[in-house]
Amino acid sequence: MKSIEERKAQLTARRDFLEGRIAEIGAEFDSHDSKDWEEMATEREGDEVLADLGQSARSELRMIAAAFNRIGEGEYGYCVTCGDEIAQDRLDLIPATPFCAKHAR
Repeated sequence: MKSIEERKAQLTARRDFLEGRIAEIGAEFDSHDSKDWEEMATEREGDEVLADLGQSARSELRMIAAAFNRIGEGEYGYCVTCGDEIAQDRLDLIPATPFCAKHAR
């Protein structure tokens, strides 16, 4: 069983990774300056993928922020729906999850 400090470190590392990813995505958007129509079309297709990745990262960052709030309130590791303890294996896979396996469905 991981301690709260270990979970905080895990969440912090993931947050830092996601913030770096978002910065890279922003830099990629800023670097597009193709004048060629074919290159612009290819960049636009890539932009859709990058936008989806960025949205996914921002969503996970919100989950991580909520997990830190639950830590501060002493409610981390307990399902927000039923109040039961979340299995450690589940927290190992998804440390920011607010739901037990039953209520994640």
